[in-house]
Amino acid sequence: MKRTPLTLLLCVVAALPWLTAAQRQQPRSYVPPQGFVPDARTAVRIAVAVWSPIYGEDHIAGEAPYQATLHDSVWTVEGTLHCGGPVCLGGVAEAEIARRDGRILRVSHGR
Repeated sequence: MKRTPLTLLLCVVAALPWLTAAQRQQPRSYVPPQGFVPDARTAVRIAVAVWSPIYGEDHIAGEAPYQATLHDSVWTVEGTLHCGGPVCLGGVAEAEIARRDGRILRVSHGR
């Protein structure tokens, strides 16, 4: 089959968006070796910032101190349940945060 100049031109025009997109470079972004959430202190600060508008600043402040543990590159941050008797009612705020990029994976309150 003989290709005409018009056919070749149409092929080039059709491929042009793909070719220009392939040449665009992605914006540079630095990712620290330990991720954007390298330690428990940072994880707690992020969790409190997320919890406060949801549950209220006073309520979240009442759950201090907070504990953060790292497992499989996910920080789990929990508040502390304060109770004055043998039976504790209620629960605490919980958050799971990705160590690498700080994504909020889960937020809940209670047990």
